[in-house]
Amino acid sequence: MPNRLFRPDFYDRLFNWYNMHHRDLPWRDTKDPYIIWVSEIILQQTRVAQGLDYFKRFVSRFPDIRALAEAQEDEVLRYWQGLGYYSRARNLHETARVICKQHEGIFPSEHGDIRKLKGIGDYTAAAIASFAWDQPYAVLDGNVHRVLSRLFSIPEPIDSAKGKRIFKELAQEILDTRQPGLYNQAIMELGALQCVPANPACPDCPLSGFCSAYLYNKVQDFPVKQKKAKTVDRYLNYFQILSNHHTWIRKRTGKDIWNGLYEFPLIETNEAAGIETLLTSEELGLWLGDGTVGKAIEKSIRLVIPEIKHVLSHQIIHASFYQIFVEEPGHLSDYFLMIKEEELGNYAFSRLTEKFLERANP
Repeated sequence: MPNRLFRPDFYDRLFNWYNMHHRDLPWRDTKDPYIIWVSEIILQQTRVAQGLDYFKRFVSRFPDIRALAEAQEDEVLRYWQGLGYYSRARNLHETARVICKQHEGIFPSEHGDIRKLKGIGDYTAAAIASFAWDQPYAVLDGNVHRVLSRLFSIPEPIDSAKGKRIFKELAQEILDTRQPGLYNQAIMELGALQCVPANPACPDCPLSGFCSAYLYNKVQDFPVKQKKAKTVDRYLNYFQILSNHHTWIRKRTGKDIWNGLYEFPLIETNEAAGIETLLTSEELGLWLGDGTVGKAIEKSIRLVIPEIKHVLSHQIIHASFYQIFVEEPGHLSDYFLMIKEEELGNYAFSRLTEKFLERANP
């Protein structure tokens, strides 16, 4: 590592830039570990611009650990609805209950105890410990990876085992232990606003004089990543079945996507399927009774959305949404929960289903 990085003006330049350019965000105006924790979990897979309103709404309803712990999971998921990666919300809820039970509702202040909490990894533990208590633990998120990889022209992929070890050691080594909270905020903000993935404004960067990639005109070569995992295409065909102002839904369970959220009756196929194929499916026959499928409901079925393409980390969802109006619900209540149409807002759905509801009920 170049010794020049430890010149005092490295940190001075970084802090001066941060003081002039950082965004005014509500979780930066507090030392409350709960507020910091919630913000960090929301921002794990969400851009600040998108996550800010969700954060405000979430902490307004759940202002402290006990409020979150005492809530029902369905309500927590409703306040998370639209953010995706719903395991984050379930972990928040479960961990709040653990803190109330094992720590008397007081967020643990030791880094090791924080790291043991469910849903909190190395990055989040370091962020909470340094921002709330100024403890000397370096954060390492995507922004920091990008800054460090360019400063030192690190050839190891950031997502390889060796790369992870190198970046973790390097981040801790250059941490300003005098002001770890300020340093962590500053280097993350530099990556978010200045050292951006594409076309960064390097001549205006406060650390350009320390940056190996800039010196050798190789900024766009870093960070190095391994090849992406192959994505899988999935074809989901949803049916909102309506009868006498009622409809049917069910809660997703297991380790699949959207665990804990609700959905309409679903038929998943191996490839795109037309209505003719779906009408003769075994599932519809079971739900509605063989006498109502096929030609008997052809006139009452409505294709609301031919296909929505929804890209997840390792899956590409191709979803179609139908409405079916029936006089007799058949056996639906044997497989699904019957609710009044007006009660749909009481249940948490995926953003995909939200889009359908917005289009079906403009």
